[in-house]
Amino acid sequence: MEDQKAQDGQINIELDESVAEGTYSNLAIINHSVSEFIVDFINIMPGVPKAKVKSRIILTPQHAKRLAKALLDNVQRFEQAHGEIKDYEQPPIPMNFGPTGEA
Repeated sequence: MEDQKAQDGQINIELDESVAEGTYSNLAIINHSVSEFIVDFINIMPGVPKAKVKSRIILTPQHAKRLAKALLDNVQRFEQAHGEIKDYEQPPIPMNFGPTGEA
């Protein structure tokens, strides 16, 4: 049966409990090289001068483009169902905050 599912193009994806809880992030810093995109997810709190990267995702350029398209599609569907998402002004992040992009 497993062989048939694999042949049908289906993938069995498991979500372990600790991953299912998720990690809150209110800032993402994106760097890239010729061969990869690095997305660091951070939880930065007001008045706290230091923040740690909570999760890092490394993607190929092709997967980064697919992710961007999927996010755009989902935001559009969300807004159709719930109204426009307001983009509030954010104070600028200092340019020396976070790692610099290198490969």
